[in-house]
Amino acid sequence: MYKSILIATDGSSLSARAVDHGTNLAKTLGATVLLLTVSERFHVFAFEADQLEETSASFKEHIQKQAERTLSEAAEIARSVGVEATTLHMEDDAPYQAIIRTAESQRCDVIVMASHGRGGVSALLLGSETMKVLSHSKIPVLVVR
Repeated sequence: MYKSILIATDGSSLSARAVDHGTNLAKTLGATVLLLTVSERFHVFAFEADQLEETSASFKEHIQKQAERTLSEAAEIARSVGVEATTLHMEDDAPYQAIIRTAESQRCDVIVMASHGRGGVSALLLGSETMKVLSHSKIPVLVVR
């Protein structure tokens, strides 16, 4: 049924549960796993010109380290259940679109993600990425609580 599973993660504890659930599902089904984390892009209009270069480089370094840590932790969860996973970090201002595009381009059969992540109150006010994926994806979505 599911031969390729995309698991979206943001490094939150609930997201780690989604990784655990998704990788166990993959092991049971003999499916491949793609672990994806999406970071928002740096926005230049938020800074003065003299701050821009240093701030941009610092932001990118921070985002890269955070993504590496998130994917490393997710890959370790996968290894602990006996599943080898491919990892991917993307930058996109609309994480839900990046998740859907990646699932489509990689021909994933299902998307696994947490019911909510690091968004907190802002996610409630703006609408969660999970809700957006559920609303726009043509690929089945498994939401882990």
